[in-house]
Amino acid sequence: MNTYNPLIALLIFLGLSLLGYLFFRPNRGWYWFIKNSSRATDKVIAEDILKRLYHNENASNFLNINDVVRTLKQDEQMVVESINKMTTLGLVKMEGDIVRLTKSGSDYALRIIRAHRLWERYLAEKTGFNKSEWHQRAERKEHELTMDDTNLLANTLGNPQFDPHGDPIPTISGKMAKLKGVPVSDLKVNTIGRIIHIKDKPDIIYKQILAENIHIGSIIRIVEKSSERIVFHSEGEAFKLAPIMAGNITVSVLEKDVAFEEDVLRLNILKENEMAKIIGISKELRGESRRRLLDLGFVKGAEVSIDLLNPLGEPKAYLIKGTSIALRNNQASKILIKK
Repeated sequence: MNTYNPLIALLIFLGLSLLGYLFFRPNRGWYWFIKNSSRATDKVIAEDILKRLYHNENASNFLNINDVVRTLKQDEQMVVESINKMTTLGLVKMEGDIVRLTKSGSDYALRIIRAHRLWERYLAEKTGFNKSEWHQRAERKEHELTMDDTNLLANTLGNPQFDPHGDPIPTISGKMAKLKGVPVSDLKVNTIGRIIHIKDKPDIIYKQILAENIHIGSIIRIVEKSSERIVFHSEGEAFKLAPIMAGNITVSVLEKDVAFEEDVLRLNILKENEMAKIIGISKELRGESRRRLLDLGFVKGAEVSIDLLNPLGEPKAYLIKGTSIALRNNQASKILIKK
């Protein structure tokens, strides 16, 4: 026998009302969250397409729709729809099956690139994130920063011209400083140069370069070159790279009469019972991390030695100005010394 229970009916009504409120409440309901997330995804895809087209066109490499779909690794239908929308908005144009940027599309792409490179500079100078994380974090943040946010960030950082990899940062008007250098793979034996740029793409090669602990600002001398490998000396170490890796590192060639100081070493090379003087900190180290080392006493002219070795290899304790300071090898490698 069916019985009507007004209390149960009231509870069901209240439950449905609560669900309806949670789903449709203005601006904060689940419906609006899903809708806004979809819009955000559309925006990210469109901006990624514009940025990818800009980098390829800048290298005189023009992409068709299939190329764009393949390189973005996004849903094919969403990419095609995004290209169609941007064609209507005048951001891209079709020339046969080739997708080309318009002037408006190029300007938009430069704004995204500017936000990305400024955020990488911020991460390098103001945070403790490892440099292997900078690119991926900036890939996400570039879609969140408004133009006002980006301009404020630029002013906060002192309107830098280059990001921490050495890539030029576009100005508000879209102008960029020229990167004048030569790939290490093109240098002759005994050429001396200063590293000014390390490409962060493709990711697999960039990670291999990071693993070698190669620094922006380091002075190098080519000692061997063949089709299999390129060897250069820098800061007390010999680096052996495949030509494809060396091609992703750019140097500013120095005059032949510039002295290459073979006795300039990295602190992590120092051995027990050896004494050295600090001659500087690598330009690779910026912002708070640099200031911290200076505050700890790692300043030019200070004497340093190993105070305590770690059985596991790192960190090591260094004695400087009467104080024992523990540093990991990655940190010590950015402090330059002479024995």
